[in-house]
Amino acid sequence: MLPYATIDDAAAALGRNLTFAETLWFNYSAQKSDYFLYCHNILFLFLVFSIAPLPLVVVELMRSLGFQKYKIQPKVRLTLSEMFRCYKDVMIVFFLAVGPLQLVSYPSIEMIGIRTGLPLPSGWEIMAQLLVYFTVEDYTNYWMHRFLHGKWGYEKIHRVHHEYTAPIGFAAPYAHWSEVLILGIPSFLGPAMCPGHMITFWLWIVLRQMEAIETHSGYDFPWTPTKYIPFYGGAEYHDYHHYVGGQSHSNFASVFTYCDFIYGTDKGFRYQKKLLSKLKEGPESNGVQNGGLYNVKSD
Repeated sequence: MLPYATIDDAAAALGRNLTFAETLWFNYSAQKSDYFLYCHNILFLFLVFSIAPLPLVVVELMRSLGFQKYKIQPKVRLTLSEMFRCYKDVMIVFFLAVGPLQLVSYPSIEMIGIRTGLPLPSGWEIMAQLLVYFTVEDYTNYWMHRFLHGKWGYEKIHRVHHEYTAPIGFAAPYAHWSEVLILGIPSFLGPAMCPGHMITFWLWIVLRQMEAIETHSGYDFPWTPTKYIPFYGGAEYHDYHHYVGGQSHSNFASVFTYCDFIYGTDKGFRYQKKLLSKLKEGPESNGVQNGGLYNVKSD
């Protein structure tokens, strides 16, 4: 809740007039508690999980639209009922684990200093903090993901997420409830190290989940804007990890690829890319038939 009764009071405290965005924020948040604002995360996550994958459902079902050539594993097709079952399972975990965790975790947000007041952060401040959040989350998620591919971690927890060897958008948050909680830790570390405004925190939560849905889409669209992000993995990169499955020792990164490169856990994927390149140049000279990126498994 903002400590100003009117916009004039807020302007007097700031020593300037409010920007248009700050006026909107004042009108919306002035009489709302910080806890209520924080709980918007539940709504945002629900909307992202429910709406963002829908275009991918249409693409998966409507083969006549011409998107088949972008399908990474074209031989795997899911029915509408199979995709709905995935969404239903995601929502069960969401309402039984994710939602309640959001409701009780506000003290930690208050402790690290996520603010809701004025002034609003500048665009550069938001971008800088989001870069920190993505980098910190990516590095810590990499090691937790590698742990979950150990014998105990995979058999007890992570195998649920790998039930989809050809992932779909709805499968991005599809996981054992304990994995959802465990991998929530890396998402919190960035804001804890570099706390910002609640709006930045909201944006971080939404963008991270949108990224996860994109990398689990099962389609490598050439026009995807994320292709221009340095060291970004993308759908093809993460799809290989799912294809190899429980035996995978490749492509653990959640967003960027630098950890896999530094620690040598992208060798299987790079081998496949090299093989595909040779096949395109002349499959007969290599003694292998050209049938796609995943003809040969290697981890």
